[in-house]
Amino acid sequence: MAWSRNDNALEHFARFGYGARGVVYCVVGALAVLAAFGQGGSAGDSKSAIRAVLGGPFGVVIVGLIALGLAGFALWRLVEGATDADRRGRSPKALAVRGAHLISAVIYAGLALTAGQLAFGIGRASAGGDGVRDWTKWLLAQPLGPWLVGIVGLGIVGAGIGYAAKAWKGNVTERLSLPSGSETWAARLGRFGYAARGLVFLMIGGFVLTAAWTQASSDATGLSGAFSALRAQPYGWVLLAIVAAGHFAFGAFGLIQARYRHIDAPDLGDADGAVAKAVRAAR
Repeated sequence: MAWSRNDNALEHFARFGYGARGVVYCVVGALAVLAAFGQGGSAGDSKSAIRAVLGGPFGVVIVGLIALGLAGFALWRLVEGATDADRRGRSPKALAVRGAHLISAVIYAGLALTAGQLAFGIGRASAGGDGVRDWTKWLLAQPLGPWLVGIVGLGIVGAGIGYAAKAWKGNVTERLSLPSGSETWAARLGRFGYAARGLVFLMIGGFVLTAAWTQASSDATGLSGAFSALRAQPYGWVLLAIVAAGHFAFGAFGLIQARYRHIDAPDLGDADGAVAKAVRAAR
């Protein structure tokens, strides 16, 4: 396949995006590990991690770069979902993965916007709420709200099962062009990370389903709530430390993906057409 200048630009955006996502989850994991051992406050989500980076040396510059990287990752996820850039085909599993990529694009675009606002000094004074609880409250106020929240909860549980299945028997390095001899440890790192993500997605999905049943948004919570629930269990600090280390591993695996993932970027003109077609179909 011949590579054009546009292809290379999209590939660079995608790799930068994997790296930015990796950095965020490394920070999430590191902060949660510290919290497990009673150091550095409470374990938080990705927004909390970005705020922590903002408070460090060169925080504004780093958070600005993270915002740009996450925007690139959102773009790549959009292209993956709309154009089947990874050539997964049209099987039910492939279509489900592509749909998940489109949802991921929206989520990371929102996180990129938050990071950009923080870099420009917008919203720094606010503590930041629980995003899952906020949108659950909004959905519950809509017609058929509990049913909508229940569907979302089932989707989150499904994503958790997908992560867990990939950790258990999936080939996490199948799209990586790794140096010889590094496949084993990279696969173990990736499996550990996917297992940790699978567990918290199952927990978050359970919280959302509970909120759908009780029709109380206070029952829904995101990553920080999942960390808190783990910490509250017997030997909770051990559970939290393990899951936190898994999130650090997930972030580190993202950095490996940034360097070694095979990215077959389509021409941006073709991608624009496919995205527009997908939007029209959605309407």
